Amino acid sequence: MACVYMAESVRSLPSEIQQLIEVREWDMRTLEGFLRFKELNVRSLPSLALNEELVFEALIPGQEELIREILARSGHRYE
Repeated sequence: MACVYMAESVRSLPSEIQQLIEVREWDMRTLEGFLRFKELNVRSLPSLALNEELVFEALIPGQEELIREILARSGHRYE
């Protein structure tokens, strides 16, 4: 259930932030998802990676923290 909340936290980002990202979800129950999780060295769910880097694992970040991490990796500013 926590994965649903993680996905929702990304979907509820302001549109200005959503324009900066490309969202991809992987399901651990599929071979593709399993291989992707191994590639990122994920140990716990829910997890969120930005630019191929595991940033949040086993916790769902608040909107401000998530926006801050996205902006730090995108080179953009959000006012």
